Amino acid sequence: MARTSGKIVALALGVGMAAASSAQSAERFPTLTLDQMTPDQRKVASTIMAGPRKSLGGPFNTWMRSPELADKLQQVGEHVRFHSSLPPRLNEFAILLTARAWDADYEWSAHYPLAMKAGLKPAIAAALASDKRPADMASDETAVYDFVTELRRTHRVSDPTYAAAQLVLGDQGIVDLVALSGYYDLVSMTLNTAQVAAPKDGPHLPPLNRH
Repeated sequence: MARTSGKIVALALGVGMAAASSAQSAERFPTLTLDQMTPDQRKVASTIMAGPRKSLGGPFNTWMRSPELADKLQQVGEHVRFHSSLPPRLNEFAILLTARAWDADYEWSAHYPLAMKAGLKPAIAAALASDKRPADMASDETAVYDFVTELRRTHRVSDPTYAAAQLVLGDQGIVDLVALSGYYDLVSMTLNTAQVAAPKDGPHLPPLNRH
């Protein structure tokens, strides 16, 4: 049984990470194979594979260097992605906002298809990719956009912006939105630090001149 589980984890590592492009600088954390993992790392890898993600791609290969931290982070990530009070459309919208803010191409590539599946309009995602305020947003999308962008830009949320978000999201929704944004800030920081490349054939973020 342990050998079978090991093969599954190794396969997931290959699928999740080998698809990454080498167009940018080399990734700083080489993909860990099962044979290279410590017992603690194998335990965390098995936990992640048994959950809804089914993959050790993205930030997880990097986080595995600190397995206890990786385990705690994957639990937070599972909650904010799969058990949030926010509907998937708003959850994925907020994740795309975070990916654009950090120029996190891997994150965008992974979550753009999920956002489309959840019902986000392609035109809204296209505006985000161009770092523009989307037109024709629904009222709940407007509340999420204004809340997240203002919080990230000013490190505060004004009373009018808070009231608009509270009206459509409620108290739990606001807490879940803040947690989701903070978690994906960390994901983006990890991806950019580790220089994890997005798959070549995925949707990509156009580069922005931020200097």
